[in-house]
Amino acid sequence: MDALQKPLTPSPELAAIVGEGMLPRGQVVSKVWDYIRAHNLQNPADRREILADENLKKVFGKDKATMFEMNKYLAQHLK
Repeated sequence: MDALQKPLTPSPELAAIVGEGMLPRGQVVSKVWDYIRAHNLQNPADRREILADENLKKVFGKDKATMFEMNKYLAQHLK
């Protein structure tokens, strides 16, 4: 089984976005993108930039992150 398919447990902060329970990393990323789109959190001037709301700030540790940085922050919230 590769790393993207291995079920991981999200931190409480990340679970607020993707839900409780174990999920493979690929599904976590997909659910976070669903959340970003549903809450219109992409910067209209630069679609690569994500403007964090209160829930995402707890995961990112800051007000905004690029889509490339996002995976680094998500990894810190998966065990």
